Amino acid sequence: MAKEKKVEQITDMEVDFAQWYTDVCKKAELIDYSSIKGMFIYRPYGYAIWENIQKTLDSMFKATGHENVMMPMLIPESLLQKEKDHVEGFAPECAWVTYGGNDKLEERYCIRPTSETLFCEHFKTVIQSHRDLPKKYNQWCSVLRWEKTSRPFLRHREFLWQEGHTMHAAEEEAREETMQMLNIYADFMENVLAMPVVKGRKTDKEKFNGAEETYTVECMMHDRKALQAGTSHYFGDGFAKAFDITYTGKDNKLHHPHQTSWGVSTRMIGGIIMTHGDNNGLVLPPRIAPIQAMIIPVAQHKPGVIEAAEDLLNRLQAAGIRAKMDASEQSMGWKAAEYEMKGIPLRVEIGPKDMEKGQCCICRRDSREKVFVPLAELEETAVRLLDEVHDALYQRALANRESNTKVCQTLEEVKTFMEENGGFAKTMWCGDLDCELKMKEEAGVSSRCMPLVQEPVGDTCVCCGKPAKKMIYWGIAY
Repeated sequence: MAKEKKVEQITDMEVDFAQWYTDVCKKAELIDYSSIKGMFIYRPYGYAIWENIQKTLDSMFKATGHENVMMPMLIPESLLQKEKDHVEGFAPECAWVTYGGNDKLEERYCIRPTSETLFCEHFKTVIQSHRDLPKKYNQWCSVLRWEKTSRPFLRHREFLWQEGHTMHAAEEEAREETMQMLNIYADFMENVLAMPVVKGRKTDKEKFNGAEETYTVECMMHDRKALQAGTSHYFGDGFAKAFDITYTGKDNKLHHPHQTSWGVSTRMIGGIIMTHGDNNGLVLPPRIAPIQAMIIPVAQHKPGVIEAAEDLLNRLQAAGIRAKMDASEQSMGWKAAEYEMKGIPLRVEIGPKDMEKGQCCICRRDSREKVFVPLAELEETAVRLLDEVHDALYQRALANRESNTKVCQTLEEVKTFMEENGGFAKTMWCGDLDCELKMKEEAGVSSRCMPLVQEPVGDTCVCCGKPAKKMIYWGIAY
């Protein structure tokens, strides 16, 4: 990755990673601050990334039989109280509506921090028989959690997300749904966002409130911290019992259905920034970039240059590439820096000399490598380069994760690794909560997941020395 710095407004990530991240969010025009602490404005370019995420994931959900619905944003307090573990987990983050107009409400309404209770109330009315199952719903919405601290995309009080909620007659079917959605998230992260993931199960301490099991996709950021990019939960029949949801089975007896829930949010955009960005700004994976190719006419005042650039634009758009052209009066240097800042995967330039040679110049954002392409090969080359940029970004992120993952046998080893390097510590674990808490207290790490693909790296727990049950990843998380 080229080290030359083109945009002076961005702090080097090696100097201050947190400030670099904020600079990129602001200078690439992804997001802005509002007058309410913790609530952000998604600017058109940032929202366009979310629209592409939404469009791609939505098609994946529908291909697996899920339907979109919309639930109310307000939850009566009495409804929220029906599942004890669930409400206790969210209570500190709830925001409450107590007045309607000038009248005090008889009951408080919580602005949804998540919608399990609303879905359960609805499921109770629409599920009567085994013929009504499965119910496979998804919702695209915003939620509100009154966070004490905030950071663009990573931790908002109000943020955008999708939440899937399904009901199944059989436990086995619900468990299959839980893993199917986890695998859809992993596929999306790796094949669309170019972010390598570790798929695993959360510990009981870290699982979702009210779930029997929580599964996660964990990613490593450029600064070697972990990001929980998406989760899928198996609820069993706990919510169904709490809300008295029953159906008549084929045996003509009443049963409680088995439930799942799964979700991702706009924190994925933060993950994209921190996985792929550099000191010149944003670097967007091509398959999610709002603009995949920016056409720039060089010496555009000369005869025929604008027309030649427009022809390139039309050809790329006809080939299904999201392309735009900048024929503004800004200088060539400004344009190059601007579109580097915005992370556009390909910059396509054409000027009088290129026209004479029947070629154009394509510059890759990830490597800044320039290639001269015969005009007859434009579409084929652009498509190939977009795939190559995706693959290069994925491999670079994978190399970052692999080179910063270390097998540790003792607590002291974990502490030293985190202090000197940071990343993922792979250890064995006995499964006891006391050891998990001790790892947090003494090494400053939280459990990220017990990977689905277990790779025994020892026989004893890293913390207490007792016989180990699972291999587990530890790290410092966003």
